[in-house]
Amino acid sequence: MFVELVRKRRSVREYKSDPVPREMLESCVEAARYAPTACNTQCCRFFIVEGDLKNRIVQECLGEPPVPNRWALQAPVIVVLATARNLVTHRLAAGLKGIRYDLVDSGIAGEHFVLQAVELGLGTCWLGWFKKKRLKKLLDIPAGWDVPAMITVGFPLNEPGDKDIKPVDGAVEYRR
Repeated sequence: MFVELVRKRRSVREYKSDPVPREMLESCVEAARYAPTACNTQCCRFFIVEGDLKNRIVQECLGEPPVPNRWALQAPVIVVLATARNLVTHRLAAGLKGIRYDLVDSGIAGEHFVLQAVELGLGTCWLGWFKKKRLKKLLDIPAGWDVPAMITVGFPLNEPGDKDIKPVDGAVEYRR
């Protein structure tokens, strides 16, 4: 059941050192590919980073106070989520409506990726505090592309529990 899958998703910050099989990562990207995008622009790209380059990204792009995120070195994989900002849909419409559709699109695609990872027994954690310019340079991501997030991926060291889930009062309002 879908709600059970959503309940299993946690921000995992401790990983086993086991490598993540390429087939599992490709399955996550395939799930993300089915995410809806504004005007069907399909603007999202997933850069799968492992090994020395992954470690370099953690050392050079993460680690800014007050959120150092050094724990990301444990993750066997970092996925860099990039989005191409389409002229009409993502630039003009954003200016007219005040909504960054590229960020909405990449958020939906990223969450599809994350939920498929959970289905496969992988752990993930979204990262949003990093040196974007340095990251784009390390990965040679062209101008006109944005990098709104990174996601760590690996097999969780411990089985995440419900202890961190807090109820939110007033999260739902019904109106007529």
